[in-house]
Amino acid sequence: MSNNKEMAHAYWKENLKLIWILMIVWFVVSFGFGIILVDVLNTIQIGGYKLGFWFAQQGSIYTFVVLIYVYSHQMAKLDHKYQVEEE
Repeated sequence: MSNNKEMAHAYWKENLKLIWILMIVWFVVSFGFGIILVDVLNTIQIGGYKLGFWFAQQGSIYTFVVLIYVYSHQMAKLDHKYQVEEE
C-alpha cells in the first residue's frame, strides 16, 4: 500500500512540474513577447509583419497548440514510466 502511495505522489509531482514548466513557457510567449516586449520585437519584421504584433496575434496561439502536443507526449511517457497508461 505504501509503495502505491509513493508512486502516486511521485507521478503527481512530475505531472505538476511539467505543467509549471509549460505554463511558464506559455506566459513568457503570450504575456512577455506579446505585451511586455512588443515594442522591442516590433523592430524586427518577418514577411512584412512586425514580430511583436505576430506574437500578440498568432504566436501565443501557435505556442499553446504546440504546448498541448508536448504535454500529451510527455504525459504518455510519464504514464508509461509509472505503468498507468490506458489501453
